[in-house]
Amino acid sequence: MRTGFIGLGAMGANMARNVAKAGLLEAVWNRTGQVADKVAEELGVASVGSPADLALRVDVIVICVSADADLLAVVDDLVTSLKPGSIVIDHSTVSVQTAHTAAKKVRSSGADFLDAPVSGGVEGAKSGTLSIMVGGKAETVERVRPILQAEASRIVHMGGVGAGQATKAVNQIMCAGINQAVTEALAFGAAQGLNLDKVIGAVGGGAAGNWFLEKRGPTMALGTFAPGFKLALHYKDLKICLETARKLGVHLPLSEMTFKDYAELIKQGHGNEDISALYRLKRPKK
Repeated sequence: MRTGFIGLGAMGANMARNVAKAGLLEAVWNRTGQVADKVAEELGVASVGSPADLALRVDVIVICVSADADLLAVVDDLVTSLKPGSIVIDHSTVSVQTAHTAAKKVRSSGADFLDAPVSGGVEGAKSGTLSIMVGGKAETVERVRPILQAEASRIVHMGGVGAGQATKAVNQIMCAGINQAVTEALAFGAAQGLNLDKVIGAVGGGAAGNWFLEKRGPTMALGTFAPGFKLALHYKDLKICLETARKLGVHLPLSEMTFKDYAELIKQGHGNEDISALYRLKRPKK
């Protein structure tokens, strides 16, 4: 199953490495060509000139880009060269409507499309232990399962196209609430003069334990916010969630609060930091 990968950022490059380890990767493309050339050399695969060139070489195209417009631009280029029977897997986080639009374009060429957003951060992308929520035809999911298994330890078929993105929106809302709770709690501990590493060790083994506390708590305690998941990207995702919620008549107060907090942090120049930079707004002032 000849596979091509598009989008070699922090997540995509690591996912491509795992696809290569499985012996499935044939070629890569990235908007910044030097990045693609470097990854291609590392993995012993081809670096191609455009998404259309990639589509000519492979049977399955995996995409991991940042925004709705980026995905649609890639798809518009791909469809000029997609072969009937090819499959496009999109790991980006976009709106349900964008997933439907992309699927329609891809299927018009005789290929098929899966919306398959992921969760698990850079750590999960590196270790191949992501969780993938997939929308699309069940038979198409089974055809590409070897690729998905190279990237993830959990693969859940949620339903038709768009169901993967709808599930990812649930994930992003939950992450917003967890971020608020963990950063607020650690700020409360710091205000009391507690050793935060000990706090994390104590509460992390009980009912309050969670992935975000375990992975980001220690770095927050140090006051460092190197990105695992960029704050600006979660801001973009929450905008999608809130727009969908308004259409559904659903109120998401925690997400609205986080969205406003992120806007303030972006204004301060912290958009490229990890979402744990929310702690900047909560920690005790020195």
